[in-house]
Amino acid sequence: MNAIKINWDRALSFLDSEALSEIEWEVLEAKKKLVEGTGKGNNFLGWVNLPNEIDDEMLSNIKSDVERLAPQSQLFVVIGIGGSYLGARAVIEALQSEFAAFESNDAPYVIYAGHTLSEDYYVRLMRLLENKDYSVAVISKSGTTTEPAVAFRMIKDQMVKKYGEEGAAQRIIAITDARKGALHDIALQEGYRMYVIPDNVGGRFSVLTPVGLVPIAMAGFDVDALLRGAAEMQELCVQSDSLQDNPALRYAAIRNLLYRRGYSVEMLVNFEPNLKYISEWWKQLYGESEGKEGKGILPHSLSFTTDLHSMGQYVQEGQRLMFETVVSMESPAETVDVPYDEKNLDGINYLVGKSLTEINHNAELGTIIAHNHGGVPIVKIEVPCVNEEVLGQLIYFFEFACGVSGYMLDVNPFDQPGVEAYKKNMFALLGKPGYEHVKIEE
Repeated sequence: MNAIKINWDRALSFLDSEALSEIEWEVLEAKKKLVEGTGKGNNFLGWVNLPNEIDDEMLSNIKSDVERLAPQSQLFVVIGIGGSYLGARAVIEALQSEFAAFESNDAPYVIYAGHTLSEDYYVRLMRLLENKDYSVAVISKSGTTTEPAVAFRMIKDQMVKKYGEEGAAQRIIAITDARKGALHDIALQEGYRMYVIPDNVGGRFSVLTPVGLVPIAMAGFDVDALLRGAAEMQELCVQSDSLQDNPALRYAAIRNLLYRRGYSVEMLVNFEPNLKYISEWWKQLYGESEGKEGKGILPHSLSFTTDLHSMGQYVQEGQRLMFETVVSMESPAETVDVPYDEKNLDGINYLVGKSLTEINHNAELGTIIAHNHGGVPIVKIEVPCVNEEVLGQLIYFFEFACGVSGYMLDVNPFDQPGVEAYKKNMFALLGKPGYEHVKIEE
């Protein structure tokens, strides 16, 4: 396995020489809790062995649905919020061309709904869908989460008018609870194809379930390779107790050491724009898992070199409360060199013959050196390339490291009690039955 690697040399210089030996036992204890299921939230550990426990029949059904729906769908609408869509979007946008919407493709172009309550967004979305053939995946354990429920009601209404009740039902896939909930009941009543979100897998850890696999497969990507990469990383993370060889333990150790030294903000940085939604998924994964009981590293993200021209000044000379984790890609899918210009009015003929990857790698190294000298610890996640197998490795690596890191903080990494606060206020303000007793204090 050409696995991802963690280079922590530019972070260790900010720590004393005994730091790693002092924390190693904590890392191994946290890992033991995760693997043996003895820690907090252990009823949500189904994702740990998931890559090797995927149901072959379920995968076969997903592929059949792709064969059935893709030829009749210009667009595939994924309705979900948070973990119900971020993982799928992260993988799809990492693999597809940034200009896929304007290119001719065999697979439907995936768009998203249910992740916002913006009226302008839905007016424009519904106008688009009027003139396109499309299918839908609606993803929700309960079916009553406000954002996706509102989106599905509007889109379903339009689909019935456009395709008829039976035709609409043939184009809708419901991904929901196995036994209960509004969406489960609607899917049974209407005859939708239904996939199950496992009870023991929380939303932000669900990308390797049908929650992620259905949209990723519909977008034309190889879910078998994705799962193969995740299974390879699972074996490494579960079997190895070495901070040297196990990238998840290595990452959990260094980020917690830095946190204890006052570095309370972690910036996930990439130099490839198609990795933007990997960062968005990572922010939910770590923010929702660790940010509780007054604890946790604040996850932030930047896309370089673009953001060097907006946030670079702060990173270089602002408050020293952050460390950077750089996702560094070794090889691109394609290459292009800088051409020669006889006039050289822009003064960049010194770059002639160099590939953009070479220039980008030097921009990355130059940035790392500058920020490191400016007082920012740097952790580097080295990935060989971006394909389905590597993304499977990266997803499982981040998930496993998140579980270990959460246990090192002594929190439950698998709940999210604080998410409910805004919902109670919103329901009371909107007059939802059952919330009349909620008092709003402004």
